Amino acid sequence: MPILSDDAAKQYHADGYHLAPGFFDATEIDLLKRSAKEDNELDKRSFGRADGEGGVVRLSLWNHPGDGIYGMFARCERMVKSCEKLLGGEVYHYHSKMILKDAKVGGAWAWHQDYGYWYQNGVLTPDLVSVFIAVDPCTKENGCLQVIKNSHHAGRINHILTGDQAGADRERVEEMLKRPERFPLVYVTMEPGDALFFHSNLLHRSDQNKSDQPRWAMICCYNAARNDPYKESHHPRYTKLNVVPDEAIKQVGVKRFAESGDVAWLEDARDSSAKSLLESDKS
Repeated sequence: MPILSDDAAKQYHADGYHLAPGFFDATEIDLLKRSAKEDNELDKRSFGRADGEGGVVRLSLWNHPGDGIYGMFARCERMVKSCEKLLGGEVYHYHSKMILKDAKVGGAWAWHQDYGYWYQNGVLTPDLVSVFIAVDPCTKENGCLQVIKNSHHAGRINHILTGDQAGADRERVEEMLKRPERFPLVYVTMEPGDALFFHSNLLHRSDQNKSDQPRWAMICCYNAARNDPYKESHHPRYTKLNVVPDEAIKQVGVKRFAESGDVAWLEDARDSSAKSLLESDKS
């Protein structure tokens, strides 16, 4: 799969997202799936986020891509060059995470913008992009991503805590949803290997997984090098990204976290983005 086309980039900037079907082929995504589902370290490092609806989302998050299969996805040329095209210059790896939305028990995500979290980390502008890679099929039944098309044009919206998550101002979200001609609600159904590139100010959420099928996904987040945060946080400041050829994914194979080097896992206690909203709300 080549890097995103000019038309894809145009759609991303207009709509706030672009879905690239089959961005990773069956062999590549099978390697990722086998690695993730059998990776004891990934499971051990996971933590929960209450969704405010009685459910809990489980995720694992790491700051540096590493040398294993996960790092090859985050560092491969088609990913990095596509993000550089969208952000207009050099990018670096801000962090990656695996969302472990298990069958029957996987919690929801409240409506939010990623920049609603990252604004707290000293990132001055929303020049960041996230890439959601479907490991399992993403359906309405198992809690696929929902996005509000065009919502990135609204700029950063105030966020408050919803359960353990940062949720966007509900009044503004509800007003957007009352105007589907301007802000259509889109259920992003995906097959394994599809990749969704989305703007850091795009409003998105997902329902609880009440189906019999898991919905695991890896999300790689990139920041523009010129947007280096002005202060330290639990995510890294500019760190030059060592880009690898696309073929590196299949060459590395099922190389899990135990063999990936120091990826700087995020411990639950160190995740201050959402917690800082509670502090600012009190002040």
